[in-house]
Amino acid sequence: MALKVYADRMSQPSRAVLIFCKKNGIDFEEIRVDVLRNEQFTPEYKAINPMCQVPAIVNGGFKLFESHAILIYLSCAFPEVASHWYPADLTIRAKIHSVLDWHHSNLRRGTVGLVFNTILAPLFGLPSNLETAKESEKLLMKSLSKLENFWLNDGTFLVGSSQPSIADLSLVCEIMQLQLLSETDCNRILSPYKKVVEWMEDTKKATAPHFDEVHEFLFEAQKRIREQMVKESGKD
Repeated sequence: MALKVYADRMSQPSRAVLIFCKKNGIDFEEIRVDVLRNEQFTPEYKAINPMCQVPAIVNGGFKLFESHAILIYLSCAFPEVASHWYPADLTIRAKIHSVLDWHHSNLRRGTVGLVFNTILAPLFGLPSNLETAKESEKLLMKSLSKLENFWLNDGTFLVGSSQPSIADLSLVCEIMQLQLLSETDCNRILSPYKKVVEWMEDTKKATAPHFDEVHEFLFEAQKRIREQMVKESGKD
């Protein structure tokens, strides 16, 4: 029975898991869970992930959620996965875990808070908080600075590696969510961080052609959102 991946391609962690599976030739079935339609709250999906979030996987009788846990499991469970994604060396694994733990409390909080409160909440008529958006942008900029000056200090990829790990894929997919901002804001935020931008391009190349294919859903949303921004600005 093929692995089942429950995902929404608008979700950063979902994209990371999908790209990983495709890049490593893992046989899987993608099952879309449309978060905007609240499909994550259906009884059927709750039976897979009681936390009502994406992504989640089912492999035979085994169910698992949380993208970082999923990426670690896939790296170990499928022999076709290249070793550089999650090396056997325990010191490197520990460093990867360190990056992933830092990500959730810093980079992810900043990105999600900014994009949700400035773009997604207004777009879908949900409550937004501009003060939270400002604080999220501060955290995001601080996180990008840490990436630029610490995490990417020793090599082409994170943890001083010459090839990407699951940490690189997870974090780059996170930063890609900034594409939903206006082109001006996206460039303003990312352009000061030359190493980060170069690292993102290196990760995209290392996972081609799957990176762009999985992100196509995001790019389509970006186009619609930016067109709407232009229309709204024309009303002023």
